Amino acid sequence: MEIIKIERKVLAKNDAVASEIRGKLQENGVFAVNIVSSPGSGKTTLVEKTIEHFSGRVNISVIEGDVQTDLDAQRVSAYNVPVVQIITNGGCHLDAGLVRDSMQSLDLVSTDFLIIENVGNLVCPAGYDLGEDMKVVVISVTEGDDKPLKYPKMFMNSKVLIINKVDLLPYVNCNIEQLKGNALKINPELKVFEVSCTTGQGINEWCEFIESSI
Repeated sequence: MEIIKIERKVLAKNDAVASEIRGKLQENGVFAVNIVSSPGSGKTTLVEKTIEHFSGRVNISVIEGDVQTDLDAQRVSAYNVPVVQIITNGGCHLDAGLVRDSMQSLDLVSTDFLIIENVGNLVCPAGYDLGEDMKVVVISVTEGDDKPLKYPKMFMNSKVLIINKVDLLPYVNCNIEQLKGNALKINPELKVFEVSCTTGQGINEWCEFIESSI
């Protein structure tokens, strides 16, 4: 019982900070997404392809979350966009306090679109509001079609599902229709995109959706 009380207290504090972040973003006209997935699904490559698509048209800033190293931030910074790396030193997710602190290094006035790439994990990040407009869950076909059933809270709390690496479907044991069906049973409101960051399939559709949201 005491553990539940502590968890509620932590989440209540996080939600208060998230509300503060959301107000700050709205005040500056910034649209924000929180990209979540298991490790290796292709989140960072999706971020790169999104930046490429909007180059010169939409001002993008990025917050990168990882357990160790700034390798992802190095990759993203090559696209000449503002990027802040959060290293959690073992923490399995970003929280609103970390995002609020990171935002102090970003020029929100000059930002149209904020991308938060969360730590690779389909469990812990599901319950933490970061002040974003929407959670975007990425799953690759190499992970199989049962992940929505195993990690339902993440899919329930997301607004968008990106199924990545669809170019590998002929080579892996994944039924993409079953994958979509499993996800939509949990959250019928999910907007689903089938994407290959390697071939470019689905990137335009994803970015058009983001542009309409901005």
